[in-house]
Amino acid sequence: MRVVFLDRDGVINKYPGDYEYVKSLEEFIFLPGAKPALKALTGNKIKLFVVSNQAGVSKGIYSQAELDRITEYMLKELGDAGVKIEQVMYCIHKEEENCKCRKPKAGMVEDALAGLKESGYEVDLMNSYFIGDSIRDIETGKSVGLQTILVFSGREKPQNSANWKTKPDFTCADIQEAVDIILNR
Repeated sequence: MRVVFLDRDGVINKYPGDYEYVKSLEEFIFLPGAKPALKALTGNKIKLFVVSNQAGVSKGIYSQAELDRITEYMLKELGDAGVKIEQVMYCIHKEEENCKCRKPKAGMVEDALAGLKESGYEVDLMNSYFIGDSIRDIETGKSVGLQTILVFSGREKPQNSANWKTKPDFTCADIQEAVDIILNR
């Protein structure tokens, strides 16, 4: 079975800007092409997980209730578009809390994979992916043996490639191109 892990901000929805957060439902705007791209993955029986750092909650910038509201809206809109998200996982901890779930640590991905295994699924890691908009996402995916795709629709920019500590397996403009890579391999 193939699985795709997705960062949220900058991959599914508009990136709010460096050191900024999507703080309210009004600020959550789907990126063009995200819904049909994700629908194509669902249509190919690929299980989708959203894994995102959302430290704005623990920093008091927005509430857990508002994050839940944003998530409910995202899942409803994606569901209405024919997309099935297996699970949304957030790390709401601050970096200094040194938790196991804050990317680039792989706690959220490991938990999702363990849950799949417990449910009787065997994940084909070499043909599964992590799509993210930051090198932190790429480090997370690589640490568990996933193929990695860095999209330039969010935080990271191609001109920074000389500074990347970890190189992605693929780079592309956005989630549409990332899905094309996945479906054509």
